[in-house]
Order: sequence, then C-alpha cells, then structure tokens
Amino acid sequence: MSLAIGDTAPDFTSADQQGNPIRLSDYRGKKVVLYFYPKDDTPGCTAQACSLRDNYANLRAAGYEVLGVSVDDAKAHQKFKTKYDLPFTLVADTDKQVVEAYDVWKEKSMYGRKFMGIVRTTFLIDERGIITDIIEKVDTKEHAKQILN
Repeated sequence: MSLAIGDTAPDFTSADQQGNPIRLSDYRGKKVVLYFYPKDDTPGCTAQACSLRDNYANLRAAGYEVLGVSVDDAKAHQKFKTKYDLPFTLVADTDKQVVEAYDVWKEKSMYGRKFMGIVRTTFLIDERGIITDIIEKVDTKEHAKQILN
C-alpha cells in the first residue's frame, strides 16, 4: 500500500541517535521533513545530509523539523551526526517498522545483484500530520532546494 499526498502520515515509535524514544506524533503542530536514506556515511547519503545541514536555517525558517531515517543503529547514527555536524535527529529503524509503514523498503539492484533496501524518498508532512508532498527523485546535492521550492 503506497502512501499518497493527502494521506495521514503513519505514526511510529522508534529510537533516535542517542537511543531515546522518538514518535512522529511528538511533532504534531510542526511541519516535518521525513527523509529516508539507505546508509550512514555513504557518498549519496552524506551529500543529502549535508545539503539539509547547510540549509537547515532556511528549513527551520520555513517551519520544518527534519528527521532522517535509515535502518542503521543508534551508534552508527550518532557517529554520522557527529562526523558531519548534523543539526537534526536521525531515527534508527533497526526493526524496519518505519520503512515498511512508509513503503520505502523495496527490492533494489546494484551491479546485477538484487537485494532489499531503502529507496531514497522524502515525505513533507504538515502540522496536522498530513502528507503534503512526496519527493521520489531526490537530488542528493540540492535536496534542501527541492524541499523549499
């Protein structure tokens, strides 16, 4: 079941980079950039995170909270966050509950090998928890611009 613009964003409870519980419902009343990325500290994911970091003030000025989600654990997230000085929260979805709820855990292929993984996707969610946009063709280097336009 794919999500569409106008749908209510599925709530979730997971752990942040410090291992503390985090819920999407904690962000009601705020706009949220919920971005799903394949793996901490890989070239595309780093470019994407740094685009969001470098434009964080503009995203905040537009009213957005930023949450990054991958299936890496809290320790990997903390290392990634510290290494690149990321000002936003990373969600450790080690049990794949969040990626499955948002239907971004799919079969991918690289060099002819098929495997399951996160399809890089960003959901923009309004203050009431409604999906207002879904960015499926993510430009990792210019991701913040995609969100703000």
